[in-house]
Amino acid sequence: MNANSSQDEQREIIEEFELFDDWTGRYQYLIDLGRKLPPLPDADMIDTNKVDGCQSQVWIVVSGDADRLDLRAASDSAIVSGLVALLLRVYSGHSAREIVDTDPSFINAIGLGKHLSPTRSNGLASMVKTIKAHAKRAIANPR
Repeated sequence: MNANSSQDEQREIIEEFELFDDWTGRYQYLIDLGRKLPPLPDADMIDTNKVDGCQSQVWIVVSGDADRLDLRAASDSAIVSGLVALLLRVYSGHSAREIVDTDPSFINAIGLGKHLSPTRSNGLASMVKTIKAHAKRAIANPR
């Protein structure tokens, strides 16, 4: 199990973003986080893993069961890759129940809600919805 709870991860993210005085630094940090994502094999970049509702292409691959879901993801956009990296920190390695019960409050706490374009905000919401849908399926269909 991930040593930190989803709430602990969100607190850490909020603290990291508070280190930046402006959004130029925060966007650069997001891009840097996205660059650190492990590459997703081409075999995983298929329609069944693609997130609907994103302007950019985003793939989220979920493995595991209701006790622990591990997420891997990629995007063709630098900033969206950073957003994906944040979501993976909050949700990957946790139980399906914790994923379903955890709202991504860090998004508004660090100001992303106000600083993302409407299309990126919609895409971020779609990514969260996709992750939670996987978790709900894991709860409904325990192995």
